Order: sequence, then C-alpha cells, then structure tokens
Amino acid sequence: MSRPKITITLVDKKEDGRCHYAHKVGDRFDFGTQRGELCPMAMHVAFPYVDIMRYDGRPPGGEDGRCLFCCPDPKVINVFEIKRAPQDNE
Repeated sequence: MSRPKITITLVDKKEDGRCHYAHKVGDRFDFGTQRGELCPMAMHVAFPYVDIMRYDGRPPGGEDGRCLFCCPDPKVINVFEIKRAPQDNE
C-alpha cells in the first residue's frame, strides 16, 4: 500500500515577527520530498497530523483531507495547511 501524497502550505501569518526560515504565505512543501526545507519547529508540530493523515485517519479539526496547524513561535505564528491527496479509491 502506498502512502498518499501530503502537502504542507503556508496559508496565513498572524503576527509581525520574522520567520527564521523566511517562509512566506504561499510556500508549499511536498512532505515526501521537501520536508527538510520546512522549519524544524513547524515540522515538529506538523508531524503528528501528517502521520495521522498518511494512514487515512482524521486529525482533530481535520475535514476533507485537510487540517490546519500553527508554528509555535509566538512572534511569528505562521498558519499551515496540511492536505492529503485523494487516493485512487476515494
């Protein structure tokens, strides 16, 4: 069984601080090939959600193969969306 494609996209920013990884709204990352390009603090928060979604689970607050999470830096608060690509049988 292959794992579904997961993308992580920066969709909003709530504070005025500068992102230490220079992420900007619209940045998109393929979890399978680009996860090393995502800020480690954000990746630490994202991973439990990604892991749930890779195995067809539904994370808290997740709907339609999507969910949101925030970067843990209170001076930045980047908001990311995790999206699972539909499988052939969906």
